[in-house]
This record gives sequence, structure tokens and C-alpha cells, in this order.
Amino acid sequence: RRIMVVEVMGRYAGWIALHSGVAGGADVILIPEIPYDVDKVAVCLRDREARGARFSIVVVAEGARPVDGSLSVIEAAHGGHAERLGGAGALCAKQLEERAGKETRHVVLGHLQRGGTPTAFDRTLATRFGGKAVELLLHGHFGKMVANHPPDLVPIPIGEVVGKTKTVPLDYDLLLTARSLGVSFGD
Repeated sequence: RRIMVVEVMGRYAGWIALHSGVAGGADVILIPEIPYDVDKVAVCLRDREARGARFSIVVVAEGARPVDGSLSVIEAAHGGHAERLGGAGALCAKQLEERAGKETRHVVLGHLQRGGTPTAFDRTLATRFGGKAVELLLHGHFGKMVANHPPDLVPIPIGEVVGKTKTVPLDYDLLLTARSLGVSFGD
């Protein structure tokens, strides 16, 4: 019986952890928007084992933090650079191994998860973005970016998005769906 902890990108927002966790069948997803209680996570994992689960997957965003802790900072901010985060997965794995009493392994995907061969959806979306950007230019709409608001692509003034972080809303449908499927967020 093992616990696998996967640390992914997500400094201040848990989009990648949430989406990859749901897509990969994670049992626990820890994101910056929801401080987690490692004891509650351990209980969740022990309960899974009691029901016959042979392994559990925990996805941890690099910016996830325990309720009584802080971010895992590797290097402080300096010279216009944000602090460098990392180690949230290793810390979580160590704590879970102690509390759940199970062999725990962790891996840091970090930037390794970027890239890959574009899907048909990726190619189509990129083409749509380019077409919409050209359309905006031809109509004299400057200072705007193209945003995907399914099913439409819409122009948004750049000033509305620059320097702002879009975090996962606690009422986001995928987060609520994950909860209803039994995924723990450690809260």
C-alpha cells in the first residue's frame, strides 16, 4: 500500500493541480486556494486503504500550504524576481508517511509537464486565437487581448488582466465535481 505524491506547477493558483489531479484520478488535490490540514489528508488516505485501495495519489501545487504553515520557499524574492517555490510535495510526502504510516514516494513534475505534442483542440484553439487577434487589429481595437470564454473568444482590455492572478474560485464547477466524486482538498 503506497501513497504517491506528485508536485506540479501552481505558485499562487491551483489550476494545473486541479485539472491534472482530476484527469489523473487523484484522491487528494492540494491547491494554494485551500490551506490543507495534513492530518485530515492522512485520515482520508487511511480510510481509502480500509476500503481496499492499494494506492493513493496526492497532487500538490507548489504553492499549496498547510493551515498552520507557510509556502515552501527555496529562494527569497530578489531583484525583481518572485520567490522560488518548491518542496511542497516533499514536505507533504514526509508528513503523510509519518501520519499515515505508509510508504510514500514523491516526484516533482514542475516544468517537465509543459510541452508535448499539441492536440487537435490545441491547434484549433491557437488558430482561433490568431484569427480573433487579427480581426481586432483590422477593426482598430488595440490594447486588448483575446480570452477564451467558451464558446466564444472575446476581447478584454489588457489593463484588466496584467499583474493580476486568476485563482481557482471555491465554487468552480470542476472543484465541486471533484469534491462530489470524493476527492479531498485537505480541508
